[in-house]
Amino acid sequence: MTSLIDFYELPGGVKIPCVGFGTWQVQNGPEAVSAVADALKCGYRHIDTAAGYGNEESVGIAIRNSGIAREDVFITSKLPNDMHGYENALLAFERTMENLKLDYLDLYLIHWPNPIKFRSSWEQANEGAWKAFEELHRAGRIRAIGISNFRPRHISALEKTASIKPMVNQIRLCPGDTQDSTTDFCKERGILLEAYSPLGSGKIFDVPQLKSLEKKYGKSAAQICVRWSLERGYLPLPKSKSLERIRENADVFDFSLSPEDIRLLADLKGCCGYAQDPDSITW
Repeated sequence: MTSLIDFYELPGGVKIPCVGFGTWQVQNGPEAVSAVADALKCGYRHIDTAAGYGNEESVGIAIRNSGIAREDVFITSKLPNDMHGYENALLAFERTMENLKLDYLDLYLIHWPNPIKFRSSWEQANEGAWKAFEELHRAGRIRAIGISNFRPRHISALEKTASIKPMVNQIRLCPGDTQDSTTDFCKERGILLEAYSPLGSGKIFDVPQLKSLEKKYGKSAAQICVRWSLERGYLPLPKSKSLERIRENADVFDFSLSPEDIRLLADLKGCCGYAQDPDSITW
């Protein structure tokens, strides 16, 4: 069986731990410091944050205070929606580095492909941001570069001018919301799929089929969903503020789901809602 410190390998040989700890909606300050510290104590070595989450400072504090060597923790952040374009992306990256107090970042993502500020020029804005990403990657400031919430048309547009292809696409993936056209498109290109909201933003706990699977496997609904993500070849990013839940979400390496149950969970269409349309977001 795999473990929290097993890896996927990205182009260029960068290794990324196969489960990450998400920090969306974890408040900057003691709450975020405590949650990330607990995750690191429970064995997580992959922490996912974003400028848009407003908690980069606390993530950095928790990592520095952990006593874990910098090279042993994989850290991701994301470009804010109002900072697309070449010069903006360079400036935003430096702000993120100042917040985190890091010399380099393991993974940097364009958070959304079509934010409202750039709705009429999103292709050019992404082209400029990606140029900045590529320069920072070549300079060793970012080990891997990628995207988030991109669908095929956004990726195709980026590919027109990119000299380095995206290594990761972080999208909403959970039982019943498998975004098949996007995941197939990414797999064809060797783009690793990261699954945010792998528990369907908590909605999975109300799905009757999960209750029967809990009994079958002797595991919680959350553990089954994280395991399902791994079985599907995704990299899940479970999030919690509770030490008990943080520990539980990491304990997913001593069982496997049957092919029938993997399909059953995928086919529960809409049981946890669906990902937002990146072309109609209002931020």
